Amino acid sequence: MNRKLAKFAFLLLGALFWPGCGDGPSGERSDNRSDTPAEANGTEAAPVVTRIEAGPNAHVEAQEALILAEPGEIIEFGEGKFQFGGTLSLDGIENITIRGQGIDKTVLSFAGQEKGTGGEGVKITQADRITVEDLTIEDSPGDALKIEGCQGVTVRRVKTWWSRGPDTDNGAYGIYPVLCSDVLVEDSEAQCASDAGIYVGQSERVIVRRCRAERNVAGIEIENVIGADVYENESTNNTGGMLVFSLPGLKIKNGRNCRIFNNHFYANNHPNFAAKGNIVAMVPPGTGTMVMANDRVEMFDNRVHDHVTTNCAVISFLFSRKKFDDPQYDPYPEAVFIHDNQFANGGTDPQGELGVLYAPLTGGKLADIVFDGVVDEKKLVDGHLPPELDICIANNGDASFINIDFGRVLKGEPPEISRELPPCSGSFEPLPPIEIAGVE
Repeated sequence: MNRKLAKFAFLLLGALFWPGCGDGPSGERSDNRSDTPAEANGTEAAPVVTRIEAGPNAHVEAQEALILAEPGEIIEFGEGKFQFGGTLSLDGIENITIRGQGIDKTVLSFAGQEKGTGGEGVKITQADRITVEDLTIEDSPGDALKIEGCQGVTVRRVKTWWSRGPDTDNGAYGIYPVLCSDVLVEDSEAQCASDAGIYVGQSERVIVRRCRAERNVAGIEIENVIGADVYENESTNNTGGMLVFSLPGLKIKNGRNCRIFNNHFYANNHPNFAAKGNIVAMVPPGTGTMVMANDRVEMFDNRVHDHVTTNCAVISFLFSRKKFDDPQYDPYPEAVFIHDNQFANGGTDPQGELGVLYAPLTGGKLADIVFDGVVDEKKLVDGHLPPELDICIANNGDASFINIDFGRVLKGEPPEISRELPPCSGSFEPLPPIEIAGVE
Protein backbone atom coordinates (compact mmCIF):
# COMPACT_ATOMS: atom_id res chain seq x y z
CA MET A 1 0.00 0.00 0.00
CA ASN A 2 2.95 2.36 0.60
CA ARG A 3 3.88 2.04 -3.07
CA LYS A 4 0.34 2.94 -4.09
CA LEU A 5 0.19 5.90 -1.71
CA ALA A 6 3.45 7.17 -3.13
CA LYS A 7 2.01 6.89 -6.62
CA PHE A 8 -1.11 8.71 -5.54
CA ALA A 9 0.89 11.56 -4.02
CA PHE A 10 2.68 11.91 -7.32
CA LEU A 11 -0.67 11.83 -9.10
CA LEU A 12 -2.00 14.70 -7.00
CA LEU A 13 1.00 16.80 -7.93
CA GLY A 14 0.54 15.87 -11.57
CA ALA A 15 -3.12 16.81 -11.40
CA LEU A 16 -2.04 20.45 -11.34
CA PHE A 17 -1.15 19.96 -14.99
CA TRP A 18 -4.30 17.99 -15.93
CA PRO A 19 -7.12 20.45 -16.38
CA GLY A 20 -10.49 18.77 -16.63
CA CYS A 21 -14.07 19.86 -16.75
CA GLY A 22 -17.21 17.81 -17.12
CA ASP A 23 -20.74 18.25 -18.28
CA GLY A 24 -22.26 17.38 -14.95
CA PRO A 25 -21.58 17.98 -11.26
CA SER A 26 -18.46 16.57 -9.69
CA GLY A 27 -18.99 13.06 -8.43
CA GLU A 28 -18.04 11.56 -5.13
CA ARG A 29 -16.45 8.15 -4.99
CA SER A 30 -19.10 6.50 -2.85
CA ASP A 31 -16.95 6.14 0.20
CA ASN A 32 -15.30 6.09 -2.88
CA ARG A 33 -16.17 2.44 -3.11
CA SER A 34 -19.16 0.24 -2.69
CA ASP A 35 -19.11 -3.43 -1.94
CA THR A 36 -21.33 -6.11 -0.60
CA PRO A 37 -20.19 -8.38 2.24
CA ALA A 38 -20.14 -12.11 1.79
CA GLU A 39 -23.35 -13.89 2.56
CA ALA A 40 -23.53 -15.74 5.84
CA ASN A 41 -23.45 -19.06 4.00
CA GLY A 42 -19.92 -18.38 2.78
CA THR A 43 -20.55 -17.32 -0.81
CA GLU A 44 -18.05 -14.95 -2.37
CA ALA A 45 -18.50 -11.23 -1.81
CA ALA A 46 -19.70 -9.11 -4.70
CA PRO A 47 -16.86 -7.21 -6.40
CA VAL A 48 -15.86 -3.79 -5.15
CA VAL A 49 -17.27 -1.07 -7.41
CA THR A 50 -15.65 2.35 -7.54
CA ARG A 51 -17.87 4.82 -9.38
CA ILE A 52 -16.72 8.03 -11.06
CA GLU A 53 -19.13 10.76 -12.10
CA ALA A 54 -18.53 13.47 -14.68
CA GLY A 55 -17.22 16.70 -13.22
CA PRO A 56 -14.13 18.89 -12.79
CA ASN A 57 -12.43 16.36 -10.51
CA ALA A 58 -13.17 13.31 -12.65
CA HIS A 59 -9.64 12.94 -13.99
CA VAL A 60 -8.01 12.85 -10.55
CA GLU A 61 -10.71 10.56 -9.18
CA ALA A 62 -10.48 8.17 -12.12
CA GLN A 63 -6.68 7.95 -12.06
CA GLU A 64 -6.72 7.51 -8.30
CA ALA A 65 -9.17 4.65 -8.69
CA LEU A 66 -6.97 2.98 -11.30
CA ILE A 67 -3.85 3.31 -9.14
CA LEU A 68 -5.50 2.09 -5.94
CA ALA A 69 -7.57 -0.67 -7.56
CA GLU A 70 -7.36 -4.15 -6.09
CA PRO A 71 -7.76 -7.37 -8.11
CA GLY A 72 -11.40 -8.03 -8.88
CA GLU A 73 -12.45 -4.38 -8.66
CA ILE A 74 -14.79 -2.62 -11.09
CA ILE A 75 -14.03 0.98 -12.05
CA GLU A 76 -17.37 2.33 -13.22
CA PHE A 77 -17.98 5.60 -15.03
CA GLY A 78 -21.44 7.14 -14.77
CA GLU A 79 -23.42 8.68 -17.60
CA GLY A 80 -22.23 11.86 -19.25
CA LYS A 81 -19.22 13.27 -21.05
CA PHE A 82 -15.95 13.20 -19.15
CA GLN A 83 -13.21 15.65 -20.10
CA PHE A 84 -9.68 14.43 -19.40
CA GLY A 85 -6.43 16.37 -19.71
CA GLY A 86 -4.11 13.35 -19.76
CA THR A 87 -3.92 9.60 -20.30
CA LEU A 88 -5.81 7.32 -17.93
CA SER A 89 -3.44 4.47 -17.15
CA LEU A 90 -3.64 1.11 -15.42
CA ASP A 91 -0.48 -0.89 -14.84
CA GLY A 92 0.21 -4.29 -13.33
CA ILE A 93 -3.10 -5.03 -11.60
CA GLU A 94 -5.02 -8.11 -12.68
CA ASN A 95 -8.73 -8.86 -12.95
CA ILE A 96 -9.96 -5.28 -13.37
CA THR A 97 -13.09 -4.14 -15.21
CA ILE A 98 -13.41 -0.62 -16.59
CA ARG A 99 -16.98 0.04 -17.64
CA GLY A 100 -19.43 2.75 -18.52
CA GLN A 101 -23.19 2.85 -18.86
CA GLY A 102 -23.26 2.25 -22.62
CA ILE A 103 -21.57 3.44 -25.80
CA ASP A 104 -24.00 6.35 -26.16
CA LYS A 105 -24.19 7.14 -22.45
CA THR A 106 -20.58 7.31 -21.23
CA VAL A 107 -18.06 9.30 -23.28
CA LEU A 108 -14.42 9.72 -22.24
CA SER A 109 -13.11 12.71 -24.19
CA PHE A 110 -9.40 13.52 -24.49
CA ALA A 111 -9.81 16.52 -26.76
CA GLY A 112 -8.16 18.77 -24.16
CA GLN A 113 -5.19 16.51 -23.52
CA GLU A 114 -2.01 18.52 -23.16
CA LYS A 115 1.51 17.71 -24.36
CA GLY A 116 3.51 15.70 -21.89
CA THR A 117 0.48 14.02 -20.34
CA GLY A 118 0.62 10.76 -22.28
CA GLY A 119 -0.99 10.71 -25.69
CA GLU A 120 -3.16 7.65 -25.46
CA GLY A 121 -6.68 7.93 -24.12
CA VAL A 122 -6.75 4.81 -21.96
CA LYS A 123 -3.55 2.78 -21.60
CA ILE A 124 -3.41 -0.60 -19.87
CA THR A 125 -0.13 -2.48 -19.45
CA GLN A 126 0.92 -5.77 -17.86
CA ALA A 127 -2.53 -6.26 -16.34
CA ASP A 128 -4.03 -9.70 -16.96
CA ARG A 129 -7.74 -10.51 -17.13
CA ILE A 130 -8.83 -7.03 -18.17
CA THR A 131 -12.27 -5.99 -19.40
CA VAL A 132 -13.20 -2.64 -20.94
CA GLU A 133 -16.86 -2.26 -21.86
CA ASP A 134 -19.84 -0.01 -22.50
CA LEU A 135 -18.23 3.34 -23.24
CA THR A 136 -16.84 5.63 -25.94
CA ILE A 137 -13.30 6.99 -26.11
CA GLU A 138 -12.92 10.02 -28.35
CA ASP A 139 -10.41 12.56 -29.61
CA SER A 140 -7.21 11.23 -28.06
CA PRO A 141 -4.01 12.72 -29.53
CA GLY A 142 -2.60 9.19 -29.85
CA ASP A 143 -4.15 5.74 -29.69
CA ALA A 144 -7.60 5.67 -28.15
CA LEU A 145 -7.44 2.38 -26.20
CA LYS A 146 -4.04 0.70 -25.97
CA ILE A 147 -3.72 -2.61 -24.13
CA GLU A 148 -0.18 -3.97 -24.03
CA GLY A 149 1.39 -7.09 -22.58
CA CYS A 150 -1.80 -8.52 -21.07
CA GLN A 151 -3.19 -12.06 -20.94
CA GLY A 152 -6.97 -12.34 -21.05
CA VAL A 153 -8.33 -9.18 -22.69
CA THR A 154 -12.00 -8.40 -23.35
CA VAL A 155 -13.11 -5.26 -25.17
CA ARG A 156 -16.88 -5.22 -25.44
CA ARG A 157 -19.32 -2.57 -26.66
CA VAL A 158 -16.61 0.09 -26.94
CA LYS A 159 -16.49 2.86 -29.52
CA THR A 160 -13.39 4.81 -30.48
CA TRP A 161 -13.47 7.78 -32.79
CA TRP A 162 -12.22 11.25 -33.67
CA SER A 163 -14.96 13.82 -33.97
CA ARG A 164 -13.24 15.91 -36.67
CA GLY A 165 -13.49 12.99 -39.08
CA PRO A 166 -10.70 11.28 -41.03
CA ASP A 167 -7.47 13.23 -40.52
CA THR A 168 -3.76 12.40 -40.62
CA ASP A 169 -3.35 14.04 -37.20
CA ASN A 170 -5.78 11.62 -35.56
CA GLY A 171 -4.40 8.87 -33.37
CA ALA A 172 -3.05 5.85 -35.21
CA TYR A 173 -5.20 3.16 -33.58
CA GLY A 174 -8.66 2.98 -32.10
CA ILE A 175 -8.91 -0.36 -30.28
CA TYR A 176 -5.32 -1.57 -29.98
CA PRO A 177 -4.34 -4.75 -28.10
CA VAL A 178 -0.66 -5.57 -28.73
CA LEU A 179 1.67 -8.23 -27.34
CA CYS A 180 -1.32 -9.87 -25.67
CA SER A 181 -2.86 -13.32 -25.56
CA ASP A 182 -6.45 -14.57 -25.33
CA VAL A 183 -7.95 -11.41 -26.81
CA LEU A 184 -11.68 -10.92 -27.45
CA VAL A 185 -12.96 -7.77 -29.19
CA GLU A 186 -16.70 -7.88 -29.78
CA ASP A 187 -19.71 -5.67 -30.54
CA SER A 188 -17.50 -2.61 -30.82
CA GLU A 189 -17.03 0.25 -33.27
CA ALA A 190 -14.06 2.23 -34.54
CA GLN A 191 -13.98 5.33 -36.73
CA CYS A 192 -11.44 7.75 -38.18
CA ALA A 193 -8.15 6.20 -37.01
CA SER A 194 -5.19 7.29 -39.13
CA ASP A 195 -3.83 3.74 -39.18
CA ALA A 196 -6.30 1.04 -38.09
CA GLY A 197 -9.64 1.26 -36.34
CA ILE A 198 -9.48 -2.19 -34.75
CA TYR A 199 -5.92 -3.48 -34.64
CA VAL A 200 -4.57 -6.57 -32.91
CA GLY A 201 -0.84 -7.05 -33.23
CA GLN A 202 1.85 -9.50 -32.09
CA SER A 203 -0.66 -11.51 -30.11
CA GLU A 204 -1.86 -15.10 -29.75
CA ARG A 205 -5.39 -16.49 -29.73
CA VAL A 206 -7.51 -13.61 -30.92
CA ILE A 207 -11.22 -13.27 -31.70
CA VAL A 208 -12.70 -10.16 -33.34
CA ARG A 209 -16.44 -10.47 -33.92
CA ARG A 210 -19.59 -8.45 -34.55
CA CYS A 211 -17.69 -5.16 -34.84
CA ARG A 212 -18.05 -2.25 -37.23
CA ALA A 213 -15.21 -0.19 -38.69
CA GLU A 214 -15.77 2.92 -40.79
CA ARG A 215 -13.72 5.89 -42.09
CA ASN A 216 -10.35 4.52 -40.95
CA VAL A 217 -7.33 3.86 -43.13
CA ALA A 218 -7.55 0.16 -42.24
CA GLY A 219 -10.89 -0.94 -40.87
CA ILE A 220 -9.70 -4.11 -39.13
CA GLU A 221 -6.07 -5.22 -39.05
CA ILE A 222 -4.54 -8.44 -37.78
CA GLU A 223 -0.74 -8.09 -37.74
CA ASN A 224 1.89 -10.68 -36.73
CA VAL A 225 -0.78 -12.63 -34.88
CA ILE A 226 -0.62 -16.36 -34.24
CA GLY A 227 -4.17 -17.68 -34.31
CA ALA A 228 -7.11 -15.38 -35.06
CA ASP A 229 -10.80 -15.70 -35.88
CA VAL A 230 -12.37 -12.61 -37.47
CA TYR A 231 -16.07 -13.04 -38.14
CA GLU A 232 -19.47 -11.36 -38.41
CA ASN A 233 -17.90 -7.92 -38.74
CA GLU A 234 -18.86 -5.03 -41.00
CA SER A 235 -16.24 -2.79 -42.57
CA THR A 236 -17.08 0.01 -44.99
CA ASN A 237 -15.80 3.40 -46.18
CA ASN A 238 -12.25 2.73 -45.03
CA THR A 239 -9.23 2.75 -47.33
CA GLY A 240 -8.85 -0.99 -46.77
CA GLY A 241 -11.58 -3.05 -45.18
CA MET A 242 -9.59 -5.96 -43.72
CA LEU A 243 -5.81 -6.39 -43.55
CA VAL A 244 -3.92 -9.51 -42.49
CA PHE A 245 -0.25 -8.49 -42.38
CA SER A 246 3.01 -10.01 -41.27
CA LEU A 247 5.81 -7.45 -40.98
CA PRO A 248 9.55 -7.70 -40.29
CA GLY A 249 11.46 -6.44 -37.28
CA LEU A 250 8.82 -7.20 -34.67
CA LYS A 251 9.04 -9.26 -31.50
CA ILE A 252 6.41 -11.78 -32.59
CA LYS A 253 7.45 -13.20 -35.96
CA ASN A 254 5.54 -14.43 -38.98
CA GLY A 255 1.79 -14.23 -38.45
CA ARG A 256 -0.18 -17.38 -39.23
CA ASN A 257 -3.39 -19.35 -38.67
CA CYS A 258 -6.03 -16.71 -39.32
CA ARG A 259 -9.64 -17.38 -40.31
CA ILE A 260 -11.71 -14.59 -41.86
CA PHE A 261 -15.32 -15.65 -42.33
CA ASN A 262 -18.93 -14.49 -42.41
CA ASN A 263 -17.94 -10.83 -42.69
CA HIS A 264 -19.31 -8.03 -44.86
CA PHE A 265 -16.65 -5.82 -46.44
CA TYR A 266 -17.97 -3.30 -48.92
CA ALA A 267 -17.20 0.05 -50.57
CA ASN A 268 -13.92 0.63 -48.77
CA ASN A 269 -12.86 3.36 -51.17
CA HIS A 270 -11.90 6.18 -48.79
CA PRO A 271 -8.75 8.20 -49.66
CA ASN A 272 -5.71 7.05 -47.72
CA PHE A 273 -4.89 9.57 -44.96
CA ALA A 274 -2.14 7.63 -43.16
CA ALA A 275 1.05 9.44 -42.22
CA LYS A 276 3.80 9.05 -44.78
CA GLY A 277 6.12 6.16 -44.02
CA ASN A 278 3.50 4.03 -42.28
CA ILE A 279 3.06 0.63 -43.88
CA VAL A 280 -0.69 1.22 -44.31
CA ALA A 281 0.12 4.30 -46.39
CA MET A 282 0.83 1.86 -49.24
CA VAL A 283 -2.70 0.40 -49.15
CA PRO A 284 -4.55 1.73 -52.19
CA PRO A 285 -8.03 3.17 -51.71
CA GLY A 286 -10.59 0.63 -52.81
CA THR A 287 -9.06 -2.45 -51.16
CA GLY A 288 -11.58 -4.85 -49.68
CA THR A 289 -9.20 -7.36 -48.09
CA MET A 290 -5.43 -7.74 -48.24
CA VAL A 291 -3.26 -10.63 -47.08
CA MET A 292 0.41 -9.68 -46.98
CA ALA A 293 3.14 -12.20 -46.11
CA ASN A 294 0.89 -14.17 -43.74
CA ASP A 295 0.80 -17.96 -43.75
CA ARG A 296 -2.15 -20.30 -43.29
CA VAL A 297 -4.96 -17.83 -43.89
CA GLU A 298 -8.44 -19.18 -44.62
CA MET A 299 -11.00 -16.74 -45.97
CA PHE A 300 -14.51 -18.05 -46.58
CA ASP A 301 -18.22 -17.22 -46.56
CA ASN A 302 -17.60 -13.47 -46.77
CA ARG A 303 -19.45 -10.86 -48.83
CA VAL A 304 -16.91 -8.54 -50.43
CA HIS A 305 -17.99 -6.04 -53.06
CA ASP A 306 -17.70 -2.61 -54.64
CA HIS A 307 -13.98 -1.96 -54.21
CA VAL A 308 -12.43 0.05 -57.01
CA THR A 309 -8.92 -1.44 -56.72
CA THR A 310 -9.70 -5.03 -55.76
CA ASN A 311 -11.95 -7.01 -53.48
CA CYS A 312 -9.10 -9.27 -52.36
CA ALA A 313 -5.33 -8.95 -52.70
CA VAL A 314 -2.72 -11.56 -51.78
CA ILE A 315 0.76 -10.07 -51.89
CA SER A 316 4.28 -10.49 -50.60
CA PHE A 317 6.00 -7.91 -48.42
CA LEU A 318 8.26 -7.29 -51.42
CA PHE A 319 5.37 -5.45 -53.09
CA SER A 320 5.83 -2.67 -50.53
CA ARG A 321 9.41 -2.13 -51.82
CA LYS A 322 10.49 -1.56 -48.24
CA LYS A 323 13.85 -2.96 -47.18
CA PHE A 324 14.17 -5.21 -44.17
CA ASP A 325 16.96 -6.81 -42.17
CA ASP A 326 15.34 -9.61 -40.22
CA PRO A 327 16.76 -13.07 -40.95
CA GLN A 328 13.80 -14.77 -39.27
CA TYR A 329 11.20 -12.98 -41.37
CA ASP A 330 9.38 -14.73 -44.22
CA PRO A 331 8.08 -12.10 -46.68
CA TYR A 332 5.94 -14.51 -48.74
CA PRO A 333 2.27 -15.45 -48.20
CA GLU A 334 1.88 -19.22 -48.16
CA ALA A 335 -0.90 -21.73 -47.55
CA VAL A 336 -3.63 -19.18 -48.27
CA PHE A 337 -7.07 -20.68 -48.96
CA ILE A 338 -9.76 -18.34 -50.35
CA HIS A 339 -13.00 -20.20 -50.93
CA ASP A 340 -16.77 -19.93 -50.99
CA ASN A 341 -16.91 -16.13 -50.85
CA GLN A 342 -19.22 -13.77 -52.71
CA PHE A 343 -17.16 -11.25 -54.66
CA ALA A 344 -18.66 -8.58 -56.91
CA ASN A 345 -17.72 -5.37 -58.72
CA GLY A 346 -14.03 -5.27 -57.83
CA GLY A 347 -11.10 -3.71 -59.67
CA THR A 348 -13.09 -1.23 -61.73
CA ASP A 349 -10.74 1.76 -61.22
CA PRO A 350 -7.49 0.67 -59.53
CA GLN A 351 -5.77 3.23 -57.31
CA GLY A 352 -2.34 3.63 -55.75
CA GLU A 353 0.71 1.83 -57.09
CA LEU A 354 -1.44 -0.98 -58.40
CA GLY A 355 -3.27 1.53 -60.54
CA VAL A 356 -0.15 3.39 -61.66
CA LEU A 357 1.76 0.23 -62.61
CA TYR A 358 -0.97 -1.97 -63.98
CA ALA A 359 -3.97 0.03 -65.17
CA PRO A 360 -2.15 0.96 -68.42
CA LEU A 361 -1.40 -2.74 -68.99
CA THR A 362 -4.84 -4.10 -68.16
CA GLY A 363 -7.26 -1.77 -69.88
CA GLY A 364 -7.78 0.23 -66.71
CA LYS A 365 -9.21 -2.67 -64.70
CA LEU A 366 -7.87 -5.28 -62.31
CA ALA A 367 -10.07 -8.02 -60.80
CA ASP A 368 -11.98 -9.20 -57.77
CA ILE A 369 -8.93 -11.17 -56.67
CA VAL A 370 -5.35 -9.96 -57.26
CA PHE A 371 -2.26 -12.10 -56.64
CA ASP A 372 1.14 -10.46 -57.01
CA GLY A 373 2.64 -13.77 -58.12
CA VAL A 374 5.72 -13.45 -55.93
CA VAL A 375 6.76 -16.74 -54.32
CA ASP A 376 9.83 -18.07 -52.55
CA GLU A 377 11.77 -19.56 -55.44
CA LYS A 378 13.87 -21.62 -53.03
CA LYS A 379 10.77 -23.65 -52.17
CA LEU A 380 9.61 -24.38 -55.71
CA VAL A 381 9.31 -27.96 -56.85
CA ASP A 382 9.17 -28.35 -60.64
CA GLY A 383 8.39 -24.66 -60.88
CA HIS A 384 5.51 -24.70 -58.38
CA LEU A 385 5.03 -24.31 -54.67
CA PRO A 386 4.49 -27.60 -52.83
CA PRO A 387 0.77 -28.30 -52.27
CA GLU A 388 0.95 -27.50 -48.57
CA LEU A 389 2.24 -23.98 -49.33
CA ASP A 390 0.12 -23.14 -52.36
CA ILE A 391 -2.22 -20.18 -52.82
CA CYS A 392 -5.58 -21.87 -53.39
CA ILE A 393 -8.57 -19.92 -54.73
CA ALA A 394 -11.73 -21.94 -55.29
CA ASN A 395 -15.53 -21.87 -55.34
CA ASN A 396 -15.93 -18.10 -55.36
CA GLY A 397 -18.65 -18.01 -57.99
CA ASP A 398 -17.78 -15.97 -61.05
CA ALA A 399 -15.18 -13.82 -59.28
CA SER A 400 -12.52 -12.49 -61.64
CA PHE A 401 -8.80 -13.10 -61.03
CA ILE A 402 -5.49 -11.58 -62.08
CA ASN A 403 -1.86 -12.55 -61.43
CA ILE A 404 0.13 -9.34 -61.89
CA ASP A 405 3.53 -11.10 -61.92
CA PHE A 406 5.25 -8.52 -59.73
CA GLY A 407 8.31 -10.73 -59.43
CA ARG A 408 9.34 -9.81 -62.97
CA VAL A 409 8.82 -6.13 -62.18
CA LEU A 410 11.28 -6.49 -59.28
CA LYS A 411 13.81 -7.86 -61.77
CA GLY A 412 13.25 -4.92 -64.09
CA GLU A 413 11.32 -7.01 -66.62
CA PRO A 414 7.81 -6.46 -67.98
CA PRO A 415 5.20 -8.59 -66.19
CA GLU A 416 3.49 -11.50 -67.86
CA ILE A 417 -0.03 -10.81 -66.64
CA SER A 418 -2.46 -13.69 -66.47
CA ARG A 419 -6.20 -13.73 -65.80
CA GLU A 420 -6.39 -17.51 -65.76
CA LEU A 421 -7.09 -18.87 -62.31
CA PRO A 422 -4.65 -21.72 -61.64
CA PRO A 423 -6.02 -24.94 -60.21
CA CYS A 424 -5.47 -25.63 -56.53
CA SER A 425 -2.71 -28.12 -55.96
CA GLY A 426 -3.23 -28.34 -52.22
CA SER A 427 -5.68 -30.36 -50.20
CA PHE A 428 -6.30 -27.77 -47.52
CA GLU A 429 -7.74 -28.85 -44.21
CA PRO A 430 -9.92 -26.17 -42.58
CA LEU A 431 -8.15 -24.26 -39.85
CA PRO A 432 -9.40 -25.05 -36.34
CA PRO A 433 -11.46 -22.47 -34.41
CA ILE A 434 -9.70 -20.26 -31.90
CA GLU A 435 -10.54 -21.29 -28.37
CA ILE A 436 -10.32 -18.90 -25.45
CA ALA A 437 -11.28 -20.12 -21.98
CA GLY A 438 -14.67 -18.75 -20.96
CA VAL A 439 -15.55 -17.46 -24.45
CA GLU A 440 -18.35 -19.15 -26.37
